[in-house]
Amino acid sequence: MQLPVFILLSFTLLFHPVQEQDRYREKRENLVRESIEGRGIKDKAVLDAMRKVKRHLFVPPDQATYAYEDHPLPIGSGQTISQPYMVAYMTEVIKPNPQMKVLEVGTGNGYQAAVLAEIAKQVYTIEIIPELGRSAANRLKDLGYDNVQVKVGNGYHGWKEYAPFDAIVVTAAAESVPPPLLDQLKEGGRMVIPIGPEFQIQTLLLIEKKKGKIVTKELMPVAFVPFTGGDKQ
Repeated sequence: MQLPVFILLSFTLLFHPVQEQDRYREKRENLVRESIEGRGIKDKAVLDAMRKVKRHLFVPPDQATYAYEDHPLPIGSGQTISQPYMVAYMTEVIKPNPQMKVLEVGTGNGYQAAVLAEIAKQVYTIEIIPELGRSAANRLKDLGYDNVQVKVGNGYHGWKEYAPFDAIVVTAAAESVPPPLLDQLKEGGRMVIPIGPEFQIQTLLLIEKKKGKIVTKELMPVAFVPFTGGDKQ
């Protein structure tokens, strides 16, 4: 028996997205298993978030083929989406939990914010490039991340209105740690930030505030795009 055309169309609309989703889910699972969990990331919440967030939705269409390869990709305006392993590592370092309020400096396309939002209670993220900030805000809203608030502005100054933060994640390399971010870090909080010169090898730092004192630990050499904000902007 031949099915009516409208039923066939309904079947196509229903099943094609699932096929696409299944195809990308397998790629995400391979990425997490081989390049993230396989390289030592152990936090279950982080691994679950990396499996859930669809990286191909956060890159330009011509980069979607490479979305589940473990390296940065260009997203326009001279910026990049971070390597998935680095996103997972920086997320694990701050020891995320469902009660956390997190500040991210350097929204980019919103991928790191989405991973954080899968775990934390609230994410505040700042992007200095208006086009990227607006695009990320729309994307995150469309994907249902109601616990993410995006601001277009200079991340050097943080977001005092919502401080203090349980954790701060900075996704661009600064020459030194911005004092406002230290001020806005909660007692017992953790900040992860790359420090070093532009377009050279930098050092990823873990900064903790313990009993009013700042404790710094070097984690690994990294290469991030430069922090474009400053105290004059």
